[in-house]
Amino acid sequence: MELFIIRHGHSMGDHEDRHQGHADFSLSAKGETQAEALAAFIYRNYPLQKIYSSPLKRCLETAKQIANPLQIPIHEEAALIERDNGLLAGMLRSEALKKYPYPEKGRSYYEPLFGGESELSVRCRVEHFFARVCRDQSTERIGIVTHASVISLLFHCFLNLPNDCNVYLSTSDAAVHFWNIHKDYRQIIFNNYQQHLSE
Repeated sequence: MELFIIRHGHSMGDHEDRHQGHADFSLSAKGETQAEALAAFIYRNYPLQKIYSSPLKRCLETAKQIANPLQIPIHEEAALIERDNGLLAGMLRSEALKKYPYPEKGRSYYEPLFGGESELSVRCRVEHFFARVCRDQSTERIGIVTHASVISLLFHCFLNLPNDCNVYLSTSDAAVHFWNIHKDYRQIIFNNYQQHLSE
């Protein structure tokens, strides 16, 4: 099974330098252009058979750009939604830094974020989704459109890493990760690919 893990394009939340979380921002003009280039790259090189997407606008709008030329439906998946960051959702980063400075000793992976979710609780829902996808023997090439923090946790699932491993996978706007799941092994083809945005 081939997995294409895709981050949404640049959003209005990114443009305004806001914490996003569950705040439902649309793509910016830059993000729409990125999504178009991403869709063309996928269509030419890796036509997907199935697409899962976070239900938030910035992901759905990216997923629609990919799905339309392929004429396939989008499966909205609540497990792929961004981490709930509680009081920070929608807040300007500069304002949040003053009101809620990052703790000197950091945060534990099981600590909820300002009334939202802990990293551990997000890992649980992501792990459940990933296990279901891995059992889908009917589809050879799957696209998953989601958020940077969720992608990092999908990477943990893919590599069977423990919850508190301090491994983070960087993902840029409209970037693609290509992973293979074979019967006997798992293979990373590429990570954080963005060449399509400069073509």
